[in-house]
Amino acid sequence: MSGPEARIGAGDLRRTDSPEATERLGERLAAALATGDLLVLSGPLGAGKTCFVAGLARGLAAKARVRSPSFILIHEYRGRELLLHLDLYRIETAEVDALGLEELLERGVLVVEWGEKLPAALRGDALTLEFEVVSAAARTIAARASGGRGAALLEAWRALEPAGRARA
Repeated sequence: MSGPEARIGAGDLRRTDSPEATERLGERLAAALATGDLLVLSGPLGAGKTCFVAGLARGLAAKARVRSPSFILIHEYRGRELLLHLDLYRIETAEVDALGLEELLERGVLVVEWGEKLPAALRGDALTLEFEVVSAAARTIAARASGGRGAALLEAWRALEPAGRARA
């Protein structure tokens, strides 16, 4: 890895061909998550970010149904780790600093949709997943890391079974 972020390379890009496959990818990544981890999710509306979070919740043994927190701002899901699902879609970038997100990281795993609105300092140790719509059901998800823990999560992402990996 050179520079502050790992560049996209082999194993960093995954393709899913259904919402269920996107959920399964999240479920498999959940095994690597621990309190204090930050996942930054970006991509257009309908790109599968909430489906992916549903998989994370299932992988963390959370029983509640995952819903988009667009109007609520944050949902909490209790499992083997507390999953904090935040959606910044309706928040202005300048307002994010006032949310006290550092405290949330101390409580559990923080997954942020529209995470590109987070301050750069907070994204300094994170796994960023960029979702792209390929077709009505297919998505690609590109992963990149910042910081030490982000790099560890990127390695966990790379180690996921190859089924679903995008072809170059």
